[in-house]
Amino acid sequence: MTLSAVIGHVEATSTPSIASAATAIAANKNRAGFYIQNLGQNPLFVREGASASTTVFNYVLAAGTANDDGTGGSMAHFVGDIYEGIVTIAGTAPRYVAWEYVEDAPRQIL
Repeated sequence: MTLSAVIGHVEATSTPSIASAATAIAANKNRAGFYIQNLGQNPLFVREGASASTTVFNYVLAAGTANDDGTGGSMAHFVGDIYEGIVTIAGTAPRYVAWEYVEDAPRQIL
């Protein structure tokens, strides 16, 4: 019996920066993982899909004590089935950092 594994090159493709746009991460079929952290003083509502709102969301990231103090909630997804669609956010004066890793064409090793 021959054992095989699929591996690929993974790299960061988005540069983390402070943002407030409703679209945190665009859809990407090559996504290998993503991360979002709330940098604001209000809860951040995150949806794996379009049109996040304070009533339509998948999870809430806790507020920080002060802007950019690093105490706001965060979410990382790098294991298992990785969501590849658009990630949107909502909240009062949203402030966050978000980035993703992507995988180029995998190769097979025998």
